[in-house]
Amino acid sequence: MCPTSDAAGRPLVYAGGDVLHVRRPRIGFRHSIVSRLTSWAAAVAAVVVLNLPLAMANRWPTPFPRLTGDLSAELAAVVLVLALASRAVPGPGVRTTRGLAVLWVLLTYGRYAAATAQSLWGRDINLYWDMPHLPAVGAMLAYVIDPRVVAGLLAGLLLVPLLLYVPYRWAFATVIEALRAPGRRVVLAGAAAAVLVYGAGQRLDARVPQRPAVVEPVTFVWARQARQYAIEASGAGLEALGPAPVIDTTLDALGGADVFLVFVESYGAVSWDRPAFAAALAPARARFASDIRETGRDVVSAFVESPTFGGESWLAHLSLLSGTEVRDGATNVRLLAQDRDTMVTAFARAGYRTIAIMPGLQQAWREGAFYGFDVVYDAPRLAYAGPPFGWWDVTDQFALAKVDRLEVAGRHAPVFVVFPTISTHTPFTPTPPYQPDWARVLTSSPYDAAALDAAYGVPADWLDLGPGFVQALGYDFQTLGGYLRLRADRDLVLIVLGDHQPPALVSGEGAPWDVPVHVVASRPALLDALVARGFRRGLTPARPVLSKMHALLPTLLDAFDGRPPSTR
Repeated sequence: MCPTSDAAGRPLVYAGGDVLHVRRPRIGFRHSIVSRLTSWAAAVAAVVVLNLPLAMANRWPTPFPRLTGDLSAELAAVVLVLALASRAVPGPGVRTTRGLAVLWVLLTYGRYAAATAQSLWGRDINLYWDMPHLPAVGAMLAYVIDPRVVAGLLAGLLLVPLLLYVPYRWAFATVIEALRAPGRRVVLAGAAAAVLVYGAGQRLDARVPQRPAVVEPVTFVWARQARQYAIEASGAGLEALGPAPVIDTTLDALGGADVFLVFVESYGAVSWDRPAFAAALAPARARFASDIRETGRDVVSAFVESPTFGGESWLAHLSLLSGTEVRDGATNVRLLAQDRDTMVTAFARAGYRTIAIMPGLQQAWREGAFYGFDVVYDAPRLAYAGPPFGWWDVTDQFALAKVDRLEVAGRHAPVFVVFPTISTHTPFTPTPPYQPDWARVLTSSPYDAAALDAAYGVPADWLDLGPGFVQALGYDFQTLGGYLRLRADRDLVLIVLGDHQPPALVSGEGAPWDVPVHVVASRPALLDALVARGFRRGLTPARPVLSKMHALLPTLLDAFDGRPPSTR
């Protein structure tokens, strides 16, 4: 009797007593199909793992990423290169997978930073000019954020690279292994080439569908940063500013009135444009309007375009005070190295005592010498002894009250005061209580316990800073209105100007760079001159935008001189 199976147990097929072949069990065929499907599934999963981080967006208004269905040009390019070189790659390639995994960690950080910076701050990062400020920003955030959150962030910074590296290395090893099979290599290489062609088409022809999008390569982001860094580090970025604007002024229309220029931190157009913010601020603005009207003054308003967004307030200050547009750190450095007239020196020549109130300043301030102030009241000079609020401790009402007592009360000569506020700085809380008794503000116990407890009881909500933003702006409106009442006996021109929009975390992505400007005075001719130059009567500003920030200087000086419009 012939055997029915061989030694391995496989069935035999006979014909005329001879073994024709060994019958392979159907389970082997099924195993081959499952193996191929598993390999394809692993390759697809690896591609998805590598694509998602380089195509992520921001989940506004949080710092968290949002996964999208967009495509990464970098991944397509890497897969295509690996496919073309696959015959020369004998195996997964330990060094290759390690290097690509490290590269992908760097690209992931670049993509996250680019998406998050635009979404939360409303502008791109410039490593050369922003890096020096990171320690101070980090110290500020560590001071105002819950320590447990800080500990979590530090742990994340240490663990995230490792958590990313491991799956990236597996993914690249899987892709390289898949490319060894001719069929999978053709499919993956063809898909990669198609993505690159599709992405080029999206940029060259608007008729090409824009979804899914092939996102800008993160490599370009790092390349721009490297190029900017090289240019700035070499000094080549300090381009010539051109001739200085002529700041000749008599200030005749002021008649010796005090002039206060108040840059309200983060006071942006969003506070008027967004209905929820406008409605929440309506009572504070109505009270401010009453303070203006009941002290015998009137107000005109407009919008101007700030040179910065979400931060770097000094660029706005320098733009207005110098009459030169300053939109970046390079221009800032170049300008400060020159000897130019400023709004401050113009007032000094007209007999004004020029004063800077800088409650957030805790170190030497080189800009003070450039501007030409007679005196600078920084944090040590203000000597605040009350309860701390925010990173700088000092409150706007205290700073204004302290300088008023030392420089304004009882003085007959006019003063020109520049005051960048800090109580409306991100994260906006805790907001100080307003103290109607301005003399008490200067004591070490400026508030009742209940008011202090209420202020400290409102923590910063980093996922919704809007309520804190509204509350902080309301406090500054009340402070400025209270000062108008305190100095109802003075001939006072008050210029209230936003330095920039709040971060995009509050303003929203794609918000304009517009900020409000209000001029309060008891001089009708002066206000009429500003209306003739595009301002609107009342506290509500209106578009179109009057000008850029630096162009506001000649507008104000012409009105202060009593010149006809468009003569400067």
